[in-house]
Amino acid sequence: MALLSEHVEKFLHYIALERRFSARTVDTYRKSLAKLLEKLPSDAGIESFTTEKIRAFVWDVRKNEHLSVASIDLHIACFKSFGHYLVRSHLLDSNPAETVPMPKRPKRLVSFLSQKDLAKEKFPEIENPTLQMVRARVLLELIYGSGLRISECQSLTWAKLDLSGRNVRVLGKGSKERIVPLTHDLVRWLNTYKLKLAEEQRIVQQNSPVFLNAHGEAHDVRTLRRDIHDLLKSIGWEGKASPHVLRHTFATHLLENGADLMSVKEMLGHSSLATTQVYTHVSAERLKDAFKKTHPRA
Repeated sequence: MALLSEHVEKFLHYIALERRFSARTVDTYRKSLAKLLEKLPSDAGIESFTTEKIRAFVWDVRKNEHLSVASIDLHIACFKSFGHYLVRSHLLDSNPAETVPMPKRPKRLVSFLSQKDLAKEKFPEIENPTLQMVRARVLLELIYGSGLRISECQSLTWAKLDLSGRNVRVLGKGSKERIVPLTHDLVRWLNTYKLKLAEEQRIVQQNSPVFLNAHGEAHDVRTLRRDIHDLLKSIGWEGKASPHVLRHTFATHLLENGADLMSVKEMLGHSSLATTQVYTHVSAERLKDAFKKTHPRA
């Protein structure tokens, strides 16, 4: 009879190749299951994957490792997914992780910049900007202008951009493709960016990455994150200066200006409307705050 560890390897292979989970998710699940296996005998079989063992694991890591609610959630989500796979493969009749409750996360409002923070006058034209400066402006327009994730920017190729139609085909999570509009400013900055790449003798082809490094490959995500960090700090933003904050800002500003929630969901590439609804809470909190500050009877 196969060991539980062998079923784990088959599961990881399945989610990577057939379900097309991201490499990051596969690695996270691998670590969670490896941690569970460490707490079981080396010859543990599938009968060891029980509700009691999973609950004991969650209790142990919560008590002794002081993990955050988000980390506990990831462990349980992994076990639920693994259990579903075992049931689907007719190895178990029911999913042992199904009844293990997810810990409640404290409600936390997302961080974002105001429309005033990103006003055009904050971004004056620069004479003879460097390649890095232009690259940062292209990133700003893709993330704040079109709502792309930083990983989607990093993997973007020129072939996916339709500059005449002003849209881009984005390959998002779970290999789901969506089409989102581009800003006028992005088209302008991309033309400048191409000239800068040519000056550096970096050859632009249809299938080459938009964010091309000196070796003809895509820049790593760390470099692109640093571009956004430096750009936001340069305009005086004192909060967290990250690409994800800009993506939050994209969604929040759309809703503040009358966009419907379903359209925002589609542009963000969310699989569930519940994920997008966090931005309605943001807008609601701002309205409450404005009410308290300005209404005489608040």
